Amino acid sequence: STAAAKWGGEYPHVLSGAQFDRKSLEGLIALASTIKKDMKLFQDSAPLKGKILALMFYEPSTRTSSSFHCAMLRLGGQVLSIKDTKTSSVAKGETLEDTVRTLESYCDGIVLRHPQKGSALRASKVLKCPLFNAGDGAGEHPTQALLDMFTIYSELGTVDGLTITMLGDLKHGRTVHSLANTLSHFKVKLNYVSPDFLKMPDYVKKIVGDRKVEQKEYENLDTILKDTDVLYVTRVQKERFTGPNGKAEYEKAQGAYVITPELMKKLNAKEKMIVMHPLPRVGEIDPALDSDPRAAYFREMRCGMIMRMAILLTAMG
Repeated sequence: STAAAKWGGEYPHVLSGAQFDRKSLEGLIALASTIKKDMKLFQDSAPLKGKILALMFYEPSTRTSSSFHCAMLRLGGQVLSIKDTKTSSVAKGETLEDTVRTLESYCDGIVLRHPQKGSALRASKVLKCPLFNAGDGAGEHPTQALLDMFTIYSELGTVDGLTITMLGDLKHGRTVHSLANTLSHFKVKLNYVSPDFLKMPDYVKKIVGDRKVEQKEYENLDTILKDTDVLYVTRVQKERFTGPNGKAEYEKAQGAYVITPELMKKLNAKEKMIVMHPLPRVGEIDPALDSDPRAAYFREMRCGMIMRMAILLTAMG
């Protein structure tokens, strides 16, 4: 099977946005909201005391690895972190399956980031302990989608009825692939803004369309920013531009969209809306916007740790 099973119960792995239905999404958002309200209670009760989480990162990560690490510590658990795969048995040619099975014999859960699309699903097939996909190449980044859902709910009090505009590199951006999937369980409108050669993949649009969610494609924000409740900005990922025209395409794409206070004003952005970004940013959002109350991207980071606490607690508690 190429698809991950529905999340929960006998199937603890978090591999893809497609595993979550509206009910499981609402359950996680509710638990994360409870944790956010009373963090001290969860820290003091240490529900994951005695459990160990392995972090296995084959690609660089600051936010995802740090937030999973802190989420586990705040729940009373401990962490085994393997960041430099060049010094591990992977460098000797060990298969991914063998590596994760070895880690399972030491730990109670594994967070995996790997450059190959589909690697998390492959690894999960040999495991009984929960595997959390922290990004598989240009595939998916499901816990990012879950924390984004929680951020939207925390900031605006609902997900239903919102217009969400995704901007930037929608072709390679695994965060938007997972997010469009999870958002389509709610009554939303989705706008996709990108250069023609970085459009949202057809398979994502098909999932969203099958759920009867309205989705439209644009090349700029001119006519749509004024009706947008959530502007989700993504970075153009230099490392994904590998073809013969890679450098030229990257430079063309990177300068296409920059969100500034002036642009927000000129295009009549709502007073009550939010600007999100999975970070790191490389010029897509002017730092001058950081002091605007609508800039939610650093609050989004806090929500990330809290949502990952909710995920770990549900899968390992």
